[in-house]
Amino acid sequence: MLVGAVGAVIAGLVLQFATGTIQFKGTVDLLIYPLILFGYGALVSVYSQLGFFAYLTLNYMGIGVFRRKTWEYIQIVLSALALLELIFLRTFVGGEKNFSWDLTLGVGILAVAIAVTYFKVRLTNVNAIIPTMFFMLAVTILEIIGVLKIGVNNATVFIIIPLLACNAYQILMLHKVTQDEKKELIDLALF
Repeated sequence: MLVGAVGAVIAGLVLQFATGTIQFKGTVDLLIYPLILFGYGALVSVYSQLGFFAYLTLNYMGIGVFRRKTWEYIQIVLSALALLELIFLRTFVGGEKNFSWDLTLGVGILAVAIAVTYFKVRLTNVNAIIPTMFFMLAVTILEIIGVLKIGVNNATVFIIIPLLACNAYQILMLHKVTQDEKKELIDLALF
């Protein structure tokens, strides 16, 4: 929750100072604004956790239903479709008028996904490439569909920065959480 809260405060303050969209009436408003952003980021982190647990469930079922290679191909296709939907289909099929924003958002999410995947592979092994890319691309894009329907770029930035931070944190820490659990089970089995 702290990752999302800090991410929202940073995104909100940078956006406020860059665009000045909110007009503060006094010092109290200026002091309360970061607290509101903090609470909002905490709420976004809960939304991110919901998406992460949904991904873990989906991944578990996918591995159980399909062969591992087939499930990897399915994740690649779904990731590509999610990215195409965000960048191109919303504009050319859905009639959205903000192609440059969608392109910027898609490239930004892809860049973050590549960076997170790079660090995840460095922390674990090469088998983490496809699941990490799938989570960071497909799941993140799925999580922001609601805010994209609003059509306000500032609202999208307010949710995407803490959401990407939370998703990155969760996927990067997953191996540590499961590794400690396996170690405890081995230690218990030895006694």
